[in-house]
Amino acid sequence: MQSIHLKPVYSCPAEHLPSSVVLPDGWTSLAWHQIETFKALNEPKIDVIFNTAMTGDGKSLAAYFKSFQEYYCALGLYPTNALAGDQENQLLENIQRFEPSHRPRVNRLSSAELEIYAETEGLKKADAISTRTSQSEVIVTNPDIFHYIYRGAYINAKEAPDKLWSRIDRNFDLFIFDEFHIFAAPQVASVINTMLLIRATNRQKKFLFLSATPDEEMLTRLTTAGFRCKVIAPHEENKYQFPDSDREKADLEANNWRQISRAITLNFVSVEAGASSSEGWIKEHSEEILTRFQLHPGTKGAVILNSIASVKRLVPFLQALFEPYGLSVGENTGLSGQEKRARSLEADLVVGTSTIDVGVDFKINFLIFESADAGNFIQRLGRLGRHDGYERDRHQVAFDEFQAYALIPKFFAERLFAGEEPPLIEQHTYDRSFLHETIRANYRSINDFRSYYSRWGAYQSLAIATRLQHKTIKQQYTGSLDSFSENCEKVFGQKLRSLFGRVKGWEADWKALSGQKNGNPIYEDACSFRGSSPLQCGLYDLTEENPADRYKTYGLPGVLSNLEVEVWTKAEFLRSLEETAKATGQPIPKGRFEHCLIFLKLRAYREERLNWKFNHAESLATHTHQVKVLTGLEIWQPDNPWASDLNNKLKRQGIVSYVVAQTVPDIRYQLRLPMHFQIYPISDQSSYHDAVPPYSVAFGQSALLIDTLGYQLKQSRGDPLIF
Repeated sequence: MQSIHLKPVYSCPAEHLPSSVVLPDGWTSLAWHQIETFKALNEPKIDVIFNTAMTGDGKSLAAYFKSFQEYYCALGLYPTNALAGDQENQLLENIQRFEPSHRPRVNRLSSAELEIYAETEGLKKADAISTRTSQSEVIVTNPDIFHYIYRGAYINAKEAPDKLWSRIDRNFDLFIFDEFHIFAAPQVASVINTMLLIRATNRQKKFLFLSATPDEEMLTRLTTAGFRCKVIAPHEENKYQFPDSDREKADLEANNWRQISRAITLNFVSVEAGASSSEGWIKEHSEEILTRFQLHPGTKGAVILNSIASVKRLVPFLQALFEPYGLSVGENTGLSGQEKRARSLEADLVVGTSTIDVGVDFKINFLIFESADAGNFIQRLGRLGRHDGYERDRHQVAFDEFQAYALIPKFFAERLFAGEEPPLIEQHTYDRSFLHETIRANYRSINDFRSYYSRWGAYQSLAIATRLQHKTIKQQYTGSLDSFSENCEKVFGQKLRSLFGRVKGWEADWKALSGQKNGNPIYEDACSFRGSSPLQCGLYDLTEENPADRYKTYGLPGVLSNLEVEVWTKAEFLRSLEETAKATGQPIPKGRFEHCLIFLKLRAYREERLNWKFNHAESLATHTHQVKVLTGLEIWQPDNPWASDLNNKLKRQGIVSYVVAQTVPDIRYQLRLPMHFQIYPISDQSSYHDAVPPYSVAFGQSALLIDTLGYQLKQSRGDPLIF
């Protein structure tokens, strides 16, 4: 293990406050970037703002500050439900602090809440959205809902396509996209298309992107389309200081510089490659972790891992160790129930996945984390050192030190500390900017799929343009259609008319394959926000305490690898759901289970991942390097008692696919794929008995992303790259 020390970080105050600004009692200033954002929102010649302030520097306050000063309606978009809930709470707290005379009404809109709201009020989703948005000055929601509102997903084919989005455009002045750096190319393409639609329909709105790093690809494309952009980058303007001594800290504080991150000891722990290596290290050192909590009373900690299954196995292990000493352990993952997640952040130690590393502001002074790439490393480290302490039983508990343990691959540790002139020297002290640059330069960088925009981005444009020609609004938006189409063609580099033939060809292929008159799976995936989910399973989680939280969805690959389950029928599942909802008085939305492939009872999480693969009865040689809808897929897994039930349903499914004649490890290395990228091993009739399947297959939106890299796959292959 090697250790370094990180200096604290201080943020520069604004030199002058505009005369119109009113601050709460006791506040003397705001951060430089907060006032610069406020000025940009008031500047008519700026359309798009990128705020790249560091984690913990108050980007959220910058986003909504104008709404606290005057009547100014904002719609905030957050990539996770946990972050959306956290931001809703922060908004309500700030409204109490600023006490604006107009008192903006804040409402949250999530998919589950929208469905429950519509069911309990007897309204259609479109009416529920209209009601919520018309009764709010600030809406907190997610980019998925935003996308589907502007694609007409919540209305029927006979209604005017602008029924919902025209009202939102009319009512809201600002659209905020938080944690934008975690969005992939299809989501960025969706946002660009929606922005072009809003502008083309003569709505002069502001767009604010909050991210630690600006998306240069997006910035370039927006500029190409004529958007007037401004980047507010405190680090480039020397608005951060990293003091070495208490005296330097005192001088900064005397001049209203605000501490946004405390001094941290960062320990790099080299672990072996493998899905459960970090889990094993934590178990092996669990007594040491417990001892730290005992030696430093009041410690609050977090463990952030990549695998949900690892978290699910670790939590009961750590609970058994910690609870006899009066210390609590919480769980926070995408499979954790709502009640369990809500309690987890109050625990002495919370163990979770990305649900807690994306922007949620929780107060900890001890962190153990693993990461998949440079951005992921920086994001997770940013959870630590944001607060001096926390409140417990109405008493303030102060943190005495801040410690982080980064569980990293051996090659990364060697890159950082080995050699004649290593980037980092053990026990030396560095500032955050230098560390971030070092991590980016030496850790694995993932593919940004920038070719996606020119290959697939315009299909979303085509779908919007088609909707603008609907008979109910065609005359109203004639000029808007021309402007929108022209700008989309500039941004994505394709003529929309040229795409019609391909779309019709896919439609004809699907009709011939399935015998169905309607549907176009490839086009539908290209136009979606996150792609379809043809491999989703409905789960009844017997490990969950709260009965209302037992009904979940989870991807088939994760089920096959990590879960002990038994088959349930859809009727049994839904009957149980309705009985539970009635018994508990808690509404449980049913819509997300409508298209599940299979329904299962989850009994336990396996200690070891099980082996499995996809099979195809025909030769895959003719299906490689092209986006196709495949049928006839099956899974192979030894000793799986429910495989036949699954395969009876799976082989009838038509799934958008991209097959590559290389193994999964080779593809992952060669293309620098993100950690959770959905690509899996598959065999055909000639390789059924091969120990390592020679083919890989990606589904849905992942298939479209792999397609953008097809030119790399067809090049001569050498040794796999090591990152």
